[in-house]
Amino acid sequence: MISKLAFVHPEARIGENVTVEPFAYIAGNVVIGDGTWVGPNAVIMDGARIGMRCRIFPGAVVSGIPQDLKFKGEETLAIIGNDTSVREGATVNRGTASAGKTVVGDNCLLMAGTHIGHDCMLGNNIILGNTTGLAGEVKIDDHAIISAGTLVHQFSRIGAHVIIGGGARVRIDVPPFIKADRDPLAYMGLNTVGLTRRSFPKERIDEIHNIYRAIYQSGMNNSQALEHVEKNFTPGPDRDYIIEFFRKSERGVIRGPR
Repeated sequence: MISKLAFVHPEARIGENVTVEPFAYIAGNVVIGDGTWVGPNAVIMDGARIGMRCRIFPGAVVSGIPQDLKFKGEETLAIIGNDTSVREGATVNRGTASAGKTVVGDNCLLMAGTHIGHDCMLGNNIILGNTTGLAGEVKIDDHAIISAGTLVHQFSRIGAHVIIGGGARVRIDVPPFIKADRDPLAYMGLNTVGLTRRSFPKERIDEIHNIYRAIYQSGMNNSQALEHVEKNFTPGPDRDYIIEFFRKSERGVIRGPR
């Protein structure tokens, strides 16, 4: 149902069983998938591509132009996957010429007041706590939880299955499977609760834990530790992902607690 008190541009492509509440605004270069709900006073701007069964809450703005002085009005996108909720007052900026798009994956929860900057790439099943802010070109892998009030520096990467404590300042990369907290942000152990909830078997969790013991608690530097892990742990998706994450990091990776 589309309220007569909403503005929906005639060129917008609206799927079946979409609800648009009073005073919502939907621009022309917009695609909204089946079963999505757009709340009152939500704003969906040009370049938005919203999946099925999403919930866009009051005051949210999807596909606003980037807060980047290099942006010259190029046609770019803000893509939101299926079953994602964008809560009150959250903002998702569209991309720039750098990547051409900002992407939020499936089944994500962007809590109230969150900000997703231009050209960010978010995977699936991600939770951003209230008022968390991502600067431009941040990458977050699947199943990460970023607690409330966290600020993430541009170009940073956060690995899969990470949990970051509230109010954190993420200046450099956060590797997968871990808990991170304190200031400066530091490795605080494995995210065993999250991994267990996602049905990781104990043997798999133990191996990841042993890999991180070698990296953070052996006294070796990162290069030595990664060589040790490569030689002494059986190749597999978890081991290889961790090694690749450290070696491809451009900003550096957080250290252990001091």
